Amino acid sequence: MTSNGIVQKLWNYCNILRDDGLSYQDYIEQLTFLLFLKMADERQKLFPQRATLIPRDLDWQSLERLDGEALDTHYRHILVELGKKPGMLGTIFRKAQNRIQDPAKLKRLISDLIGREQWTTLGVDVKGDAYEGLLEKNAADVKGGAGQYFTPRALIQAIVDVMRPEPGRLIHDPACGTGGFLLAVHDYISNHFTLDKDDKRFLKEKALSGIEIVDGAARLCAMNLFLHGTGGEDSVVVRDALSSKGSVEYDMVLTNPPFGKKSSITVIGEDGDEQRETLTIVREDFWATTSNKQLNFVQHVRSILKIDGRAAVVVPDNVLFEGGAGELIRRRLLHDCYVHTLLRLPTGIFYAQGVKANVLFFDRRVASEKPWTKKLWIYDFRTNEHFTLKTNPLRRENLDDFVACYHAENRHKRKETERFHAFDYGDLVKRDKASLDIFWLKDDSLEDAANLPAPDHSGSVALQLRISFCSLDRWKNSGVDPAFRFTSPNILEERPEFDMFCCLSRLQIPKWPQRLEFE
Repeated sequence: MTSNGIVQKLWNYCNILRDDGLSYQDYIEQLTFLLFLKMADERQKLFPQRATLIPRDLDWQSLERLDGEALDTHYRHILVELGKKPGMLGTIFRKAQNRIQDPAKLKRLISDLIGREQWTTLGVDVKGDAYEGLLEKNAADVKGGAGQYFTPRALIQAIVDVMRPEPGRLIHDPACGTGGFLLAVHDYISNHFTLDKDDKRFLKEKALSGIEIVDGAARLCAMNLFLHGTGGEDSVVVRDALSSKGSVEYDMVLTNPPFGKKSSITVIGEDGDEQRETLTIVREDFWATTSNKQLNFVQHVRSILKIDGRAAVVVPDNVLFEGGAGELIRRRLLHDCYVHTLLRLPTGIFYAQGVKANVLFFDRRVASEKPWTKKLWIYDFRTNEHFTLKTNPLRRENLDDFVACYHAENRHKRKETERFHAFDYGDLVKRDKASLDIFWLKDDSLEDAANLPAPDHSGSVALQLRISFCSLDRWKNSGVDPAFRFTSPNILEERPEFDMFCCLSRLQIPKWPQRLEFE
């Protein structure tokens, strides 16, 4: 069976379970638990001389022969006991719970869907791609919020292609989500290098590591690695990466930290009310103390890199222009590291709607009185680029020009193009707050907004207005003075990255209308 066929088969059953209130995330977690048990059982039968991965009284066969309430009780017992185990086993089953309330449906999932396939005989690509397909479907479930753990695979592939990871290197993702970066690195090294036995063992067990703060995402990552035939016992660790530097430094860090500006914790007061309190990270290896999660991740990535280690970090726009700690961090990063490339991403490519993001590429360097950054090359992939998750999704070929301009084989041979410009260090640090929020291409949508015809408002309370959709971060450069600005909830729901503006600067209006009509 193909990976698409498996995905469709498993997903069809999910629709049945959703009638019982099961979310996509819950369903994939239950599949993860049962798939792991089934594959462990298959491997034990194929290699009986090997040590048993799962105790006999907690294995697939002990589950398969039960039904009804006995099945439900034993399944819950298995989840609790395996969650206490160390290594990958404990990561996958940590805090696991049975979300399937009907034992009959659990039995069908075990016998008809999982039990009928011989998963170990399927190619790594087939079952790995099938699991990736389920994760992508889960990410697309807006209500579940799982999209924040899923970075677009086309973007990941392009980043890995320009970073060119090599065998024998330690590569890390401190916010690994479902493991997209780690798997892309594994595939790149496997496909671009001839590996001997030791190389393969190092790649599988030592080279790749990730940290994830959310138990559910960590278990999906661990299972994703397992199904793709890679990952050691401690490849995925559940903790807050920002809590400490750790004891290991890495040759390469690739990451897309979670979006959301502030770090916070929930505090329950004496009266039982819950309150969110801002959490400020204080670390001696950080340049600045701030509660901004993205700025802290940039500092963390720099800190865990080896000297001459390389990083690619997905960051929201506020990291590029925020003042205070943001300005200090940008100035120190430009001075202490070689910040060589910034990829400005279009909207509409992330499952978290309305996200305006970038990829910041930099190399860590030894301490120096002179700044390491000479030129920052910025690739504008945002202006006049329009993508949607369903009708026009981002594809790897859309990033071919960026990959070519990046010139990974020799960055000194880069050349400027319409979308790819270089900015000198001296000019960058002279900018207000050392802002890296730089655009130069003409935005076609702004051209339309600046040339709106004067509307006919002859004595009518209702104005006939044309509306131009203009991205907020470009509006300030348009030269158009909006005398009246408003937002439409319906439009923002469909296109959250846009605001609606009425350009009334040329009108003489004695009294504001109480109602606006649109063509």
